Amino acid sequence: MAATNRLVLGPLVGAIDQGTGSTRFLVFNAKTAELLSHHQVEIKQKFPREGWVEQDPKEILQSVYECVEKTCEQLTQLSIDITNIKAIGVSNQRETTVVWDKTTGEPLYNAIVWLDLRTQSTVERLLKKIPGKNKNVFKGRTGLPLSTYFSAVKLRWLLDNVEEIRHAVAEGRAMFGTVDSWIIWSLTGGKNGGVHCTDVTNASRTMLFNINTLEWDVELCQFFDIPMSLLPKVRSSSEIYGLMKSGALTGVPISGCLGDQSAALVGQMCFKDGQAKNTYGTGCFLLCNTGPKPVVSDHGLLTTVAYQLGRDKPACYALEGSVAIAGAVVRWLRDNLGIVKTTEEVEKLAAEAGTSYGCYFVPAFSGLYAPYWEPSARGIICGLTQFTNKNHIAFAALEAVCFQTREILDAMNKDCGIPLSQLQVDGGMTNNKILMQLQADILCIPVVKPSMPETTALGAAMAAGAAEGVGVWSLRPGDLTAVTCERFEPQINPEESEFRYARWKKAVMKSMGWESSEASTNGNGDSSIFSSLPLGFYIVSSMVMLIGAKYITGLEK
Repeated sequence: MAATNRLVLGPLVGAIDQGTGSTRFLVFNAKTAELLSHHQVEIKQKFPREGWVEQDPKEILQSVYECVEKTCEQLTQLSIDITNIKAIGVSNQRETTVVWDKTTGEPLYNAIVWLDLRTQSTVERLLKKIPGKNKNVFKGRTGLPLSTYFSAVKLRWLLDNVEEIRHAVAEGRAMFGTVDSWIIWSLTGGKNGGVHCTDVTNASRTMLFNINTLEWDVELCQFFDIPMSLLPKVRSSSEIYGLMKSGALTGVPISGCLGDQSAALVGQMCFKDGQAKNTYGTGCFLLCNTGPKPVVSDHGLLTTVAYQLGRDKPACYALEGSVAIAGAVVRWLRDNLGIVKTTEEVEKLAAEAGTSYGCYFVPAFSGLYAPYWEPSARGIICGLTQFTNKNHIAFAALEAVCFQTREILDAMNKDCGIPLSQLQVDGGMTNNKILMQLQADILCIPVVKPSMPETTALGAAMAAGAAEGVGVWSLRPGDLTAVTCERFEPQINPEESEFRYARWKKAVMKSMGWESSEASTNGNGDSSIFSSLPLGFYIVSSMVMLIGAKYITGLEK
């Protein structure tokens, strides 16, 4: 039986998909793109202060090891020979910043997650160095505005605020990387000869990388005052970086690396100019392939490297619309408000409501990303009445994801000049049929979802399997596997869609200007003394004042 399976299955390729909310390892058949097995581990997010988001790099790494081992066990139980796994690809949450000690292999601080807002005062200080405080001054080189979102600002904060990191840099022990670099360095040996590298897609999200020359930019590093010795070597998205040095897959090459949104673009097979996809994960990310030349947006979108599938292959670029909060709003309803016990319940509540009943939810928990780039915005729920209940709020939360997508799609249509006739989608939230139908209604175009939704992992596997020296996955157009899809057609008239969208835009305007770094932090980026006092202090002091007031009142009588 096992021999028959091995004969039928042929070469296999694994993919590490390390996202903001979880880590997974998936194994695909390189000839058919069929998903054979996978394992998933949820990753904890830490919120040590308001606006701060961190993760433990060691927990991330341990989750990778666990997912690889568990998936290999499952394959063995299915009588599938794991020695047929010929390569491994890595897909990762982008921008999230890790600094570690290359002599001990230990992280020097928690990973600062892409959503984190602690660097707003750092951004404002850096803007003062720029004539006119123009946040787009580096857009021609990087494709990005100066923002809390990108890695350079997070690394600058770490160098300014963590003494242990400053010492490690001075002594030549520190290494910087996004999550892909941390994983690849660790899996290829770590402190015993691990490979310190990243790929062009992840490098293009740091604000230290010139997307035209495909190299680290000396002047950008000088502007942010970041030593270039900390930076990983930049490689293509499809080549052998090194070999696995431990575990069930020891000796297997790691030969693909793509930031998660680029991986999804590859997995959706958007290899032609004008092809686009939208991924619904923790955030929401719409990417449109613009071909071998970068296109600079005039409407608030980012220019990013889409992929470079081989050392000698040209890079392809994309326009990107980034939304910070998508799936995260559903987790917020579960974890913070407690109105559902599971994320799946949100779909049920929304279905029961069938409408938001005039309630609009702007989940600007980390400010607003594309197309506004407004860090002062904060989340609001408006249009509430006595009739509003949790079902309406659940519906409004899903609708918010769709409205945010509409905003970035409108911007993309203006930049590209040719409106999309349909939207290809992927990511965990696409299992929510209410959301997908809402998205078609609000965009007024069909939404197309592949029957195999794991396109991010598939893209990483394709890059790994196609690498020179591996060669088990063909990326020639005629060899790519046809994908079956589910299609959602708009079911409301355009007038109603436009009315709801206009109300949403009104709510967005009301969310802006709520916060400033001066109000919440001092010059060192620390919270004011009041935010550091425990809640119990306020409760106890309030009770003391209340008792004192009653006592004084009694004396007066």
